[in-house]
Amino acid sequence: MPKTPTTARLRKALTAVRLRAVRLRGVVRLRKVVRLPRTRRGQRRGLQAVMLGCALALVPATWLYTTADAHVRTLADVPARDVAVVFGAGLREGAPTPYLAHRLDAAAELYEGGKVKVVLVTGDNSREEYDEPDAMRTYLTARGVPDDRIVSDFAGFDTWDSCVRAKKIFGVERAVLVTQDFHVRRAVALCRAAGVDSYGVGVAERRDVTWYYGGVRELAAAGKAALDAVTRPDPHFLGPVETGVREALAG
Repeated sequence: MPKTPTTARLRKALTAVRLRAVRLRGVVRLRKVVRLPRTRRGQRRGLQAVMLGCALALVPATWLYTTADAHVRTLADVPARDVAVVFGAGLREGAPTPYLAHRLDAAAELYEGGKVKVVLVTGDNSREEYDEPDAMRTYLTARGVPDDRIVSDFAGFDTWDSCVRAKKIFGVERAVLVTQDFHVRRAVALCRAAGVDSYGVGVAERRDVTWYYGGVRELAAAGKAALDAVTRPDPHFLGPVETGVREALAG
């Protein structure tokens, strides 16, 4: 039967009815799962619970700021320390990512300016084909930092691990921490909790997608940071004491 304008309109109307029915079934299922409160008292309690959850979620971030903010400085005014700690930030085709390169540039400036004597590069080398510390060392030597003034930590799998290993494995008592501005307060708070008297230099970046992602990620990471500072777990890999930092300073 040939299609007429009336037939087309009828089919269109039937399609719309089916779509609406599907949506209504979805809403009904969602209500059954969520079970929203029906009374005003229940709704008020639900809103209070949501507000309390939001407030509790912000507590770790507030702790980071109050703990670390006074210890965040610039390249120009950071106090001199024997050791700079540079945290890994990923590789791209075996070379430091732009964010990691900027951290290493800042560490090279600290060394050139006499603010630090040794650079401890800490990152992930859990796989043979992925070696952050060696890539960081190569970059720094190309920037003019002597190879014998660079010490590698191959088991810095996260910020807490890097801080604990700097203290327990490499014997670092005081340090300048070099990382991005959105990460620097967490790094300072965790290293101070691990026993390292730390100041942080936050490398500024342009506000791109990566920067905003990093900022949002820090809100989630703040909770783990607070838990690590309280429970003080051992790193994923502790290992024996290493003398690299002491020997580099002596040299």
